[in-house]
Amino acid sequence: MKETASFAWDTWARYHVIELLAYWEGRVTASALREAFHLGKDRAQQVLRVYREEVAVDNLVYDTSRKAWMPTPQFTPYFIRGHVDEYLHLLGTHDALNPQFVGLGLGAANTESVPMPIRDVSPEVVRAVVSAARERQRLEVLYASFSSPRGEDRIIAPHTLVYAAGRWHVRAYCEKNAAFRDFVLSRFRGVPEAIGDALPAAAQANDEDWENRLILEIIPDRRLSDAERELIAQDYAMEEHMLAITCRCALAQYVLREYGINHRHVEGDPRAQQVDLGNREALRQWLY
Repeated sequence: MKETASFAWDTWARYHVIELLAYWEGRVTASALREAFHLGKDRAQQVLRVYREEVAVDNLVYDTSRKAWMPTPQFTPYFIRGHVDEYLHLLGTHDALNPQFVGLGLGAANTESVPMPIRDVSPEVVRAVVSAARERQRLEVLYASFSSPRGEDRIIAPHTLVYAAGRWHVRAYCEKNAAFRDFVLSRFRGVPEAIGDALPAAAQANDEDWENRLILEIIPDRRLSDAERELIAQDYAMEEHMLAITCRCALAQYVLREYGINHRHVEGDPRAQQVDLGNREALRQWLY
């Protein structure tokens, strides 16, 4: 295969997406390429054919039951680094590619950003979670937590992959708790195993904290002077000293974390705190 840098930019980008989907989701379809690049059906199929036959002949094999191209055991990435941040960028740019994903999307694009630490998330875990969410299946997982640092067996039924507060989570129904919970993907041990269809109770429509939304009223810290509060209001484009953010109830804690608001702790120096939650009491039930 010729050097990847020698490909035209649009060709390189398409092969990049093919490898990202194969590596992180475990499947690639022509419809995904059509969605990502607004290609016609024939053109999308041609891109896949050229990649398979001329670029990376041992990377993909067709699964007739799933009607998708799957990575082979010999899969070798040429157009990706294998870092989870690449996959996050793809989903954040192309919302329709994976309906089982949601990011907070709080800020506008910047010319420069501070790099965040890359959490260790295995592609095998992501593939299993995305597949289970898509197919509405149960997963048997070994999950580590502060109460069980070495891991505890759980049976979950995921419905949405979430990137928030610098970490990957999955929103899932937990059969142990008989309730919906957030699970951090870097705390999964081993590869989750699909064990059949999800229970009726695990349907996303039953996740009330996910389906319902609330409004966070972000305000300048009341301890600041009038001039300082006005400055903060301008920094955050507030209207009448308040920024209203609508979000899913289940994601409220993550949005607040992005704004440096901790409902259990307030900085002693208001200039360090800067902003606060104005309707804290009304939302207390969603602040864990």
